[in-house]
Amino acid sequence: MTEPHTPVENKVAKSGLITLDLQKWYSEGDIVPFDLKDFLHMELILREKEFRQALEEYDWSTCSGKTVAVFCSSDAIIASWAYMLVAAHAHDHAADIVFGVPEEVAFERFRKGLDAEDWSRYKGSRVLLKGCADVEVPPSAYLYATQKLLPYVERLMYGEACSFVPVYRASRKAQKA
Repeated sequence: MTEPHTPVENKVAKSGLITLDLQKWYSEGDIVPFDLKDFLHMELILREKEFRQALEEYDWSTCSGKTVAVFCSSDAIIASWAYMLVAAHAHDHAADIVFGVPEEVAFERFRKGLDAEDWSRYKGSRVLLKGCADVEVPPSAYLYATQKLLPYVERLMYGEACSFVPVYRASRKAQKA
């Protein structure tokens, strides 16, 4: 004799768990790395005349509508005016020009979005920061979001609703306050 069919219970829906996908706070757009090292004499010495010439010859159309991440991966000493020259050349092509390696620029995009959020609305909640996303979410964004959430949440987790890592649980005293 067969057992009667029992409906599957959705425990996640009943748990009151709020899942946050950090990619929601990411502003889209390509990031073009612009390494000053490639414009230096022997990848180390800034020579004004050569530097200006190299910037004149660079195909700035590759930056059209994109964010340019300006940095120097060598241990060269770069004068402030060099960054200013890059900005002057990229200005008419790029959507934005930012100092930093592409990973830092990506975090800044998350940070701006996360700073605009009202985290107090998660007071006393059980929050799960989603682990998988279409956009690569850097560890720095998880760290920053955690700092924003800790003053408010009862519990904080990482991963997926079916399999998560507990990160934080407020003390009983904090929950009553």
